[in-house]
Amino acid sequence: MLPVLSRAQVRDFDAHAISKCHVPSLLLMENAGAGAAEVLVREALSGSSRGARVVVVCGTGNNGGDGLVVARHLSVRGASPVVFLVGDILRVSPDAAANLAAWRGVGGDVRELAPGARVSGLAQAIADADVVVDALFGTGLDRPIEGWLAEVVDAINRATAPRFALDVPSGLDADTGAAPGAAVEAQVTATFAHHKLGLLTPNGSRLSGRVHVVGLGVPASLVGHVGSSAQLLEKSDIARWYGRRTPGTYKNAAGHVLVVAGSPGKVGAPQLVAHGAMRAGAGLTTIATWPESARAIESRLLEVMTARIDRADTGASLDAILKDKDAVVVGPGLGLDDDSRLLVEYVLATWRGPIVVDADALSMFAGRPTTFMAAKNAILTPHPGELGRLLDRSAAQVDSDRFRAARELVAATGAVVVLKGAHTVIASPDARLAVTPVACPALATAGAGDLLGGIIGALACSLPLFEAACTGVMLHALAGEAWSQAHGGADRGLLASEIGDMLLSLRLEA
Repeated sequence: MLPVLSRAQVRDFDAHAISKCHVPSLLLMENAGAGAAEVLVREALSGSSRGARVVVVCGTGNNGGDGLVVARHLSVRGASPVVFLVGDILRVSPDAAANLAAWRGVGGDVRELAPGARVSGLAQAIADADVVVDALFGTGLDRPIEGWLAEVVDAINRATAPRFALDVPSGLDADTGAAPGAAVEAQVTATFAHHKLGLLTPNGSRLSGRVHVVGLGVPASLVGHVGSSAQLLEKSDIARWYGRRTPGTYKNAAGHVLVVAGSPGKVGAPQLVAHGAMRAGAGLTTIATWPESARAIESRLLEVMTARIDRADTGASLDAILKDKDAVVVGPGLGLDDDSRLLVEYVLATWRGPIVVDADALSMFAGRPTTFMAAKNAILTPHPGELGRLLDRSAAQVDSDRFRAARELVAATGAVVVLKGAHTVIASPDARLAVTPVACPALATAGAGDLLGGIIGALACSLPLFEAACTGVMLHALAGEAWSQAHGGADRGLLASEIGDMLLSLRLEA
């Protein structure tokens, strides 16, 4: 896992490197800008910068100083950078001022854009550019970009050339990924030292494009002195948890997953859950559902067993069905009627093994998250709408700070929480917080969440809850990514069942 930092932790990391490790702040800026220039040439200029017209839009803070270093290094590489300094030149930070002097000292072109000035000159330069560099603000911004500065951002966003952001796209909140005002829409972002929380959100992913971490010339391990807010999952983590089986493994030892799901008209959901569980390695899977749903399901299944839940004696029938199972997945397609609610409440209160709670089993308890305190080993897998209903807020409010929302639901339920979406968040009652590096739009397909529940259920037969959730989320995300790559980068058209099938082709080496 890789550390993911908040805005305050970024500031503390830099301060520790400067004050405790005696690395000059100008050297940190130099290393950041030099590394970003290298990424820019590789990612935005196809490896050759000679003759490239690059417009670098700098603010007056240290992010602007980073931009000035980028301009100088691009000039050395044969590019033709033009620097626009946006804001009051008398308010340039000391390190940025030093690099402004250095840029001018080597003959660099600086065009001042004072507050309120017309942005037509900037817009014209951007129209003729091969790359536009956003060096306006960075991680320190904690207010919306509005008014005249929004016009500057709009000029950057109108560029037909690649837009390249330094640290985070200007206007993006480095902690939440929200953009309360105008924000730069970058195709590539070079972020410094470590990943930032805001980049690992659906909106952050949209605004930052491809993210590359650039070192500052100090050991990454220094983050141990300031801490991190989350951990970014890596393939090596999954390879460690999702290890190879011993030759003597048999089906009962591989785990028996019970899927409590389905209702008339919604018989596909439990089948997808079961498919995910089997593809993820469950030795046995049983679908427990209402008798009328069981009849529709049985004719379609080969490897999966079925069991009927007796509406007249739900508790006794569930007791018999739950016997000898290793994990339960409850909710997909189950319905929201009183019988379904009583069924879920009974399972939560009586089952003491791992239980993955999804879909209808979440929605039926809107505004009542403490219901899940009855389960002692639960993994909740809501999308933003479902989490919002549990906490009495909108999906948009959840997405405005996904990390906080996930932690709040953990506190209210005592469960591991998987907040689904681009860069899925996994939060644990022991304060661990992980996030997947994958944001795959192809996974926006009906049934993908059902299949994820089955994958996590299979893994929970043998792994602790948090590790099972992290591994399941990563396998699911990587399978979607692999499907997209196998289909020429397609971002739509994936069938949920194909996610399970793609698990077989994954290579999990680091």
